[in-house]
Amino acid sequence: MFKFIKSIREDIKVVFERDPAARSTLEVIICYPGFHAVILYRMAHWFWTKKFYLLGRIISHFGRFITGIEIHPGATIGRRFFIDHGMGVIIGETSEIEDNVTIYQGVTLGGKSWKKEKRHPTLGEHVVVGAGTKIIGPCRLGEFSRIGANSVVVKNVPPRSTVVGVPGRIIYSMEGEIHDDVNLEHHLLPDPEEQALLCLIDRVKELEKKIKLLEGDVNKVPSRKILGE
Repeated sequence: MFKFIKSIREDIKVVFERDPAARSTLEVIICYPGFHAVILYRMAHWFWTKKFYLLGRIISHFGRFITGIEIHPGATIGRRFFIDHGMGVIIGETSEIEDNVTIYQGVTLGGKSWKKEKRHPTLGEHVVVGAGTKIIGPCRLGEFSRIGANSVVVKNVPPRSTVVGVPGRIIYSMEGEIHDDVNLEHHLLPDPEEQALLCLIDRVKELEKKIKLLEGDVNKVPSRKILGE
């Protein structure tokens, strides 16, 4: 019981750390569906580990009904887990979420197998998953990774990497660097398609300059020489 109360206190504290809109503890307890979903998950998971599977599923289903967040009681979730807003979040049975992870609304940790095996993702410590992201299959997201909004991730992501797109592509890696903070600015991630277009535009500008220089050189040459006379 003491451990459960301690985890509740941590779950409340983490809301204040990662959501500047939180104003009071009472507000968090009454008005934050992400907090409600995590507390109900921890209750359901306790019953699940004691082999009261049906009761665990009933609590999980009740949590889905009142929060719009579906967390299977068989999932493994660490400390200081934060779901911001949360509507439409789905976390499958064999998902594993380590400490200090943040996910936003519409995120799916889904499976791609009908076998009774590890079929859902694993999220390392301090991972941030942007809104609408789909992470499918038993892939692992390394610690301190950031996944851009609406990405689709189907393979492993190295630690301290930034992933965007469909399918998810690693566009930046900070491997070897240490960052102790949780970076919530997932809306500021680079856009690889925009970068490619900007590179093309710069290349076109260079080619236009070269064409103008060539045209200038041609105009300086006498017309008879141009005609071969």
